Amino acid sequence: MLSRYLFLALLLSVPVLAQDDHVKSIETWRAARVGRLTAPDSWLTLVGRHLIAPGANTVGTAPDNSIRLAVGPPYLATVTLAADRTVTLTPAPSALLEVDGVSAHRPAGLAWQGDQPTRVTFGTANFYVMSRGENLYLRVRDTEAVNRAHFAGIDYFPIDPAWRIEAAWVPFDPVKQIPITNMIGVTEPAPVPGKAVFTYQGHTVELLPIDEGGDNLFFILTDLTAGEETYEASRFLYVPKPKPGETKVVLDFNRLQNPPCAFTAFATCPLPPKENRMPFRVTAGEKNYRGPH
Repeated sequence: MLSRYLFLALLLSVPVLAQDDHVKSIETWRAARVGRLTAPDSWLTLVGRHLIAPGANTVGTAPDNSIRLAVGPPYLATVTLAADRTVTLTPAPSALLEVDGVSAHRPAGLAWQGDQPTRVTFGTANFYVMSRGENLYLRVRDTEAVNRAHFAGIDYFPIDPAWRIEAAWVPFDPVKQIPITNMIGVTEPAPVPGKAVFTYQGHTVELLPIDEGGDNLFFILTDLTAGEETYEASRFLYVPKPKPGETKVVLDFNRLQNPPCAFTAFATCPLPPKENRMPFRVTAGEKNYRGPH
């Protein structure tokens, strides 16, 4: 009889242990997320996004510069955008700066295509050239930025295993291209390899993820908490890609995270497609950021 009771006790404990594992996994993910947000190259370090006009653009903190920085010397350099979209940096005579870690005193090309743009460092700050649509911008970071120094932490909804939803995965063959518009109004096509389908509160939802080329699907989402408990524009969810032949994908909304634009005015976050605007409240994941923006 004792062994029967022991068996029942062990049987009843299995869901509790599984739930504990889920809670621990979310807590671990949250800690790693905060670590990334507070790193020296995080979104919290952004202090500028400046359009590069064709021709010569003087750069520095002095008010008469074409591009006025929030940090750095009065006159840092001149950034020249040529007709062929090549970009050249000419340091100011007295400026102390490095180009990809090497002290620079002469003109140098600034590569911006690819994953490793040329980085210009001065004091605690740095910038590089990025492309958004047809335009090029200087993205400026400062490791001592106010947002990073005064990071307020993240507020969350309670972890709830009910928001870990198993959805049907319907692959697209061929992959679809859908237009995605970002916060500065630039619209570009994005590859969508399939859709995640589930039903909640009588609503059948078909969410479209973007394939960014890594191991995860990238969902840009919003719901009826937006503008109140959560960031008004969107939240992001990353989900492991289903393997070929798999028909299910797990959407753990406890991992919904704020986009970079919730933390800084200098990010250019994508907005959700109409299919990803859920007509109910998703009370899971990160709440609106209460710190400086």
